[in-house]
Amino acid sequence: MSATSLGDLAQSFLFQRRSISLRQDLNRLTDELSSGKVSDIREVMSGNHGYLTDLERSLEVLESYSVANIEAAYTTDAMQVSLERVQDSGGTLGLDLLLASAGPLGVISGNPSENAATQLEGVLSYLNDDVAGRSLFAGTATDTAPLPDAETLIAFVRTAVAGQTTPEDVVTAAEAWFADPAGFDALAYSGSTTALAPFALSDTENVTLDIRADDDAIKELLTHITVAALASDATLGFEVDEQSELFGLAGLGLQKNQDNLTSLRASIGFVEERIEMISARNGAEETSIEIARGGLLAADPFETATELEAVQFHLQSLYSVTVRSSQLSLVNFL
Repeated sequence: MSATSLGDLAQSFLFQRRSISLRQDLNRLTDELSSGKVSDIREVMSGNHGYLTDLERSLEVLESYSVANIEAAYTTDAMQVSLERVQDSGGTLGLDLLLASAGPLGVISGNPSENAATQLEGVLSYLNDDVAGRSLFAGTATDTAPLPDAETLIAFVRTAVAGQTTPEDVVTAAEAWFADPAGFDALAYSGSTTALAPFALSDTENVTLDIRADDDAIKELLTHITVAALASDATLGFEVDEQSELFGLAGLGLQKNQDNLTSLRASIGFVEERIEMISARNGAEETSIEIARGGLLAADPFETATELEAVQFHLQSLYSVTVRSSQLSLVNFL
């Protein structure tokens, strides 16, 4: 009976091939144990990648919605902060004007017109705020500051109220100019009359931010601040008592306007709440999908550790056999 054996070179190649295979298994199992994920997805999915692809696509979509949620939240927060400052300025100035209207002393000593002009500069600055170079209150004209500077706006209103002889007539003429499409909207407002496109925050939900500097509540605020800034203007020619009356009318108008500004801010607050709720739902959905994907691709740590230990043992055994084989010689055999 003939015996079949391997030559030295063939045996060397056999040991080398087995060593490479074991080292590959060792590297694979080490990676799986450290990452907690299987390295051969095809084997786990048995060639059916449809479900995994759908999960990964859903995660990508949710990630894009997460960016939109962050942008919407940042924008609404910036709008809320700006309008809060605008409302605070209007409320504080309204009280100051009512105090100044109490008598000639308040008109002369307090410089209420100067105060109103200063507050107007601040209010216009807040309404011209931008986020990342995009105007907040200009509608779709995000590259444009919606309102002019205080001096320009005062000049427009000065022209509109020219020739009025009583404080009531001045207020009426100013209100008419701000309400006239050919007045404030055409001459002073540089933004768009179109709202920003809705923020898509999920597959089924979006939010719209339609708050612009040409809103009636904002125009009412600007009307009374500008009138107060003009009360002591030489072109009107009002005496101290008439200035005092005009300050009173403007102050009363600013106080009444507080409710309208509160409603405006409340509408933004409602949008902020919706953004937060949608973001929370998206986050929960993303977590559940990641858990599902992890369940598909997760490597069992105990099974992996057992296989790793077995591979290490086989590799050590192979090295031992290789060493002993290399020490064989005819002299030792004889």
